[in-house]
Order: sequence, then structure tokens, then C-alpha cells
Amino acid sequence: MEHMYEQPDNLVDLFNSAVEKFGERPLFGVKTAPNSYQWLTYQQIGQRVDHLRGGLAQLGVGRGDAVGIIARNRPEWAVIAFAAFGLGARCVPMYETELPRIWEYIIRDSSVKVLFVASPQIAGHVQEFRGKLASLEQVVVIDSENGGSMAAVEQAGARLPIPPTPPTPRDIAVLIYTSGTTDQPKGVLLSHGNLTSNARAGWRLFPQLNEESRSLAMLPWAHSYGLTAELVNSLQFGGAMAFPESAATFLDDIAAIRPTLLLSVPRVFTKIYNGLLAQINARGGLARIVFSMGMTAAKRRRELAAQGKSCPLTNLQFRIADYLVFSKVRALFGGQLQAALTASATMNIDIAHFFIDAGVPLYDVYGLTECSPAVTMNCPAAWRLGSVGRPIERVTVVIDKTGAGADATDGEIVVYGPNVMQGYHNKPEATRAVLTADGGLRTGDRGRIDGDGFLFITGRIKEQYKLATGKYVYPATLEEDIKVLPAVANAMIHGEGRDFNIGLIVPNFAALEPVIRARGWPVDPAQLVRQPDFQEYLSDEIASALQDKFRQYEIPRKFIFLAEDFTVENGMLTQTMKLKRRAVNDAYRRQIEEKYQ
Repeated sequence: MEHMYEQPDNLVDLFNSAVEKFGERPLFGVKTAPNSYQWLTYQQIGQRVDHLRGGLAQLGVGRGDAVGIIARNRPEWAVIAFAAFGLGARCVPMYETELPRIWEYIIRDSSVKVLFVASPQIAGHVQEFRGKLASLEQVVVIDSENGGSMAAVEQAGARLPIPPTPPTPRDIAVLIYTSGTTDQPKGVLLSHGNLTSNARAGWRLFPQLNEESRSLAMLPWAHSYGLTAELVNSLQFGGAMAFPESAATFLDDIAAIRPTLLLSVPRVFTKIYNGLLAQINARGGLARIVFSMGMTAAKRRRELAAQGKSCPLTNLQFRIADYLVFSKVRALFGGQLQAALTASATMNIDIAHFFIDAGVPLYDVYGLTECSPAVTMNCPAAWRLGSVGRPIERVTVVIDKTGAGADATDGEIVVYGPNVMQGYHNKPEATRAVLTADGGLRTGDRGRIDGDGFLFITGRIKEQYKLATGKYVYPATLEEDIKVLPAVANAMIHGEGRDFNIGLIVPNFAALEPVIRARGWPVDPAQLVRQPDFQEYLSDEIASALQDKFRQYEIPRKFIFLAEDFTVENGMLTQTMKLKRRAVNDAYRRQIEEKYQ
């Protein structure tokens, strides 16, 4: 695969090369009806990029200007981004579901000159604060037929086309604002070289990806994970991307698209696993027996394989379970999946084993926006469960144990390589705080590297806290184990500076339905979470599950049960499903304080 080294070092040349090589191949699939997609080719999208580039030039966009996008993944998103790149401008993506005050902050901080918005409704929100934004000259509505529409800008550009000007690898391509789990969002400056080198290194680990590859674009391109690992990555090998209708139709869409590549987060697989487990438990009888047999046989099969052994009876039991159970799991994902990458949190090993045994190839990877984002990746040739893989090509990971103690086995993860950001926009002090003098990036994550070079994440330095007793707690590890329970949809651990931990728990009401009916508990979530015997039941379930894995001081002593889940819409999750701890703490401060009385 030597040709991979010859890939362009900027996004303009990369896109133009893809259009030239894969012109008639499908690039984007738009859902037009249930199980029906309209596919747009590389050539069709390339023509729209050419037209919009000319139109943006007429709006005064040039080198160094900022072009904003408030839209979810769609063909127009890519058209806008690559048209802007061809003028030497930078792209500033934002989420449709973001709070208007965050849009206002980002547009002002990044000095957006031309802003594309998905709908007239979003344009209306922007209009409310537009007078406060000195830099914003034009708002263009994607879904509109009026004069200020994207179609009108493209038509103007078609009449006066201009060729693209390829940027240098050091030129800024995108300004991506971090999710802000704790502090105000920071604009991460990522160059053309950052993104192209990162995508190239990722592709080298998955050489089976080619022009027949297809993905379902469920992760937002406004985040570096979706942008680099899917959009930029796919252009290298002529892959196609389809857009899901919504989160609610995800399973239907994935079955229709039958992707070969899937980019996701552990939360999605945990939800699918818990849903399957709940169905099996509800059916009981033969279904539960076969499922249990399959799980046992799969585990035994793995253990024997590690010793270079095999057992005919175990293999037979596994084949029966594979035919009756695991084959249906593969079918959920379309039956063609070659690789599913998960990031943002480490996948629970038991759940990972389940999907891998079922023939769904899961690979944990690690990265952050400041690293474009990939740092380490598991892949078919180098894969270790529980780890997040080895460093990718041209990237070095150092574990800084300074301040961790003489006997520490882990420390802060520091990253060196062409993936490291150029800095935080307008925040020189914040930039100096994370970029070392020799060019490394302090990630704020704790980790260790084993003897074979695999990285294991052990905690988040900013999220770890100390109890009043002086004991340290890594809440994310506890939360991931709690969320594995079928009865739990979501969880957050609280206890900084307190005598003990408490757990804020969102029950999985659908999975609990048989128990709720059998015990005569209220079916209304708001009433159910106030039911003392329900609280006792779920508290015991959680404490029991944690008993053998965590120290006694880590296990929550008390629980708060919530009727409403943590979501992006209520401001308690980031767009990549990470907890906004401060938001959750603020929302439930009164209940938290009552538990410590």
C-alpha cells in the first residue's frame, strides 16, 4: 500500500484528487424514503464545490477569512467546507442542536464573515444577536429558495468561476470549538497538514478500506472525530457516506445501508447490548438458555484459542448460538461490517467481547480534538482489548509521571506528532498551558503503556477528584461499569471533597418493564423513581455489580434516581455523548445536597 504515502498534504488537493479518481462513484447518500437513498457522485459534489467557491469569492471571502456552518451532516456541509478551503479560508463548524448563546460566542470569537445555516429557523435565532457581531457580513440559508439562499450563491459562482488555490500544510483548515464539558468552549486551530496526516495514518491501519467501502455518517463532522475519520478519510479511497434520518432511525438506516465502516461511541453499543439483553430476559425459556450457552461457549472458545487449543463440543455450542443469536446481531449492522471504531470513552470489555464474538469487529481508538483527533488505534494487525491501541504513524506518546509518585505505573499522556494542533484561537495562555516547549501536547488524560506499546487509559486528570478522606476517585471508570447494567441508561458519580460518593442514576425504564409490572410499581418514570422499594432494588443491583471491581470507598453510598436522561438537548451531554458534569451538578444541586445531610 505504498501509494498511501503519496496522498496530498492539504484538503484542497485531496478533494480534487478524489473527484478526478472516483468521479462517477457514489459519495453521499441522502434518504428519500424508508430504505431508499439517492446517491450523489464525487463529480456532482465537485461541481457544486467549484460553483460555491466562485460564489463565496463574490461575497468577499478570501485567504484567512472564517466561513461558519450551522448544520448537521449533509452534502451541503462538505460543499461549503471544501469551497472555503479552496479560497484559503477556514471553516468554523457548529452544531444545529447547540444553544444560541454558544453560536453567538463562537461566531464572535472566530470572526465568522459568512455564515451558512441549515434553515430559516436557525437564521431567525442568529438574527436576534446579529447586531452584536461586527465581523458577520452575510447569512446564507441552505434550505431556502430566496435571494439569500445557498443555491443563489452557487448560481452566481457558476457564472464567474475561479480555480482553487491549494493551501500549505501549515495553513489553518478548521477552527473546531471543544465541547466545553467544564469550561467555556475553546477554538482548536487545526491545519491542513494536521488533518491530512491524521487521516492518512488511520487508513494505513485499515488497508481493506477502498472505493467499495460505505459508512453511515452518524457522528457530526462538526467534531474532529467525524470530520477526519470519516469525511477526510473516505476521500482517500473513494468511500461513500450515507446520512441517517435521525438518531431514532439509526438501526433501520444501518440495516438499509449495510456499511463496511462504522464510526461510533461506546454508548451506542452499550445501548444495543442492553436492549438485546432485555429482549432475551423478557422472552426467557429457550432463548435465554441458548444465549447463555453461546456466551459461555464464546468465552471458553477464546480461552482455548489463547492456549492454542480447541474443543469440538465448545465449537458446536458456539455454532448453534451463532446461528440462532449472533447472526441476528450481525444482521442489525447490515452484515457487511469490516470495522467499527469507537472513541470518546473506553469500551467495556465484556460488551466488546460480546460484539466481537458475534462477528462485529470493534476497535477502540483514542484521540482528542487537539490531536486532529487520532493518537492511538487498535486495528486488525495490532489489537488488544481494554487498550486504545498503539500510536499511529509518526505519532509518539510519552507518559509523564511527574507528580504521580515514585511507585506510579501511569501518568499524564503527552502526544508528539504532525497531528498536534496549532494552538487555541485567541487563547495564548491556554495554549501555553497544554503545549510543551518541545512541541508536545499535554492531554489531561492519565494512561499507561504496556510492554507491547499498547496504551491503556486510566483516568482523566481534570475529572479525578479527592474525597474528604484523601482517597482519589476516577468517576468515569465507575460510570462505565454502572451503565453496563441493563437496568441503567445513564450514570454520573459525584463526591469531590465529600465523605463518600453518591450516584445520579437514570434507569432504563424499557428494560425494567417486566420487573415493574411484576412488582406493581408505577409505570410513570417520575413516580417510579420516587418509589422507596424501587430505589432500594436498583441501589442493591448497582452496589452488587461494583462490589468485586472497586474499592469500598469508591462505590456510591447513596443514589439519586432521575426520570429524565442526560441528553444533548438538555445540555447535559456534549455532541459526542460525554457528560457535562458541571451542568448535571448544577441541575441537581438541591438533591445532591440533601443526600449529604
